[in-house]
Amino acid sequence: MARRLRSSTVVLGGMGVLAAMITSCGSEPDKRCVDPLTRDKLPSYECKSGKGSYYYGGSSKNGKVEGGSFDKSAVDRGGFGCSGTGGG
Repeated sequence: MARRLRSSTVVLGGMGVLAAMITSCGSEPDKRCVDPLTRDKLPSYECKSGKGSYYYGGSSKNGKVEGGSFDKSAVDRGGFGCSGTGGG
C-alpha cells in the first residue's frame, strides 16, 4: 500500500509542475509608467491620469526604459514551453 501512495504523490506533484508551466505562459509582463516621448520612468499615478503610458518588459537604467515595448502583445514573458515574439 505504501508503494501505491508514493506513486500517487509523484503524479500529483507532476500535475502541479504542469499547472505552473501553463500559467506562466499567460502571466502579465512587467509594466512601468513611462513618458512616451523621453522614456523616463514616471510614478504609476501619471499613467492613471493619462499623462504617461505603460511600457511592457525591458529594463530600466538611469531612470529610462529600454528593451521593451509600449505594445503589451509584442512582449512575451516566457516560461517553460512558451513561444512568441519579443518586442522592441
